[in-house]
Amino acid sequence: MDMTGERRIPAPREKVWNALNDPQVLKASIPGCETLEKVSDTEYRATAAVKIGPIAARFTGKVQLSDIDPPSGYTISGEGQGGVAGFAKGGAAVRLADAADGTLLTYEVKAQVGGKIAQLGARLVDASARSMAEQFFTRFVAEVGGAPQEVGASGMAGAIAAVGNAVSGAAAAVAPASAAPPPAPPPAALPVTMPVRAAGAAPLPPAAPVVAPARISLFALVPREPMGFPLVAWVGSVICLGILVLIFGSYLW
Repeated sequence: MDMTGERRIPAPREKVWNALNDPQVLKASIPGCETLEKVSDTEYRATAAVKIGPIAARFTGKVQLSDIDPPSGYTISGEGQGGVAGFAKGGAAVRLADAADGTLLTYEVKAQVGGKIAQLGARLVDASARSMAEQFFTRFVAEVGGAPQEVGASGMAGAIAAVGNAVSGAAAAVAPASAAPPPAPPPAALPVTMPVRAAGAAPLPPAAPVVAPARISLFALVPREPMGFPLVAWVGSVICLGILVLIFGSYLW
């Protein structure tokens, strides 16, 4: 894994150099650093809890300084063991240069990882390393004082501001149209059963109540005097005729 970058730190180069050699500043700046002990002027012993993707581990290792050139930079190398999570080893060349607004810090990192961490893939490992570098510089500058600036950050900020102004202008142009009230909905249709009366006309008479049809008996359909004889006479004749049939039938059978 290779990674390079530059940062403008708004502080004198001498102050930045001293901070890079201060164990307390480094401990506060390194993400997940739990202990950082200075063994000698060129050697440190450290313990850090690191999380890369789904893997979290505690690394313990040593860091060695070489090519020391105060206050211009040095080379740092080391190796850490994270148990079953794997290992990491490598080095970084750090250079400091005077700049108009402070100090220009450049770094070039070469590292190698193994174990379960390596199985996560180079893309995830690189993204995690860059994220940790951003956290380091943010904390480091807070310890030194000031705000970190990437090279070319002013141009990027200008581009972002231009895009923001364009978006704001477009939003302002669209706002009057979007603020217009929506058209009123059409009036609801009146029910068919409701009578409509024109303005100024006499009130309509109330509707007659609907009366349910009465039940009709079958006896009501029979005429009271069929063929001019009362119904009672017809019934009596039928009964007498039935009796005569029974009497004569008994003799015949």
